[in-house]
Amino acid sequence: MLKYGLYVSLEAKAGKEDDVESFLIAGLAIVNKERDTVSWFAVRSSPSAFAIFDTFNTADARDAHLAGDLAKLLMGRADELFATPPDIQMVDILASKPSAT
Repeated sequence: MLKYGLYVSLEAKAGKEDDVESFLIAGLAIVNKERDTVSWFAVRSSPSAFAIFDTFNTADARDAHLAGDLAKLLMGRADELFATPPDIQMVDILASKPSAT
């Protein structure tokens, strides 16, 4: 059962919006290699506002993701891409509807 999640708010620097979008789209290939990341979504809510939402069955899986390759790349490019540091929030999932696939 999904119990753990991450919600990461991202605000692109002016002129870096396309770079953030490309970074997030490319990030899917990295996350697809993580067997314990159940779901991962990269979304855009305005021209410069982005977010990542991930789900995990265990706290250990969430911790592993936070120490993984995508997190390292994200933090390594944070000064270049984002107007403010990524706002990483650990969340507890209260209810979910799993994918039919």
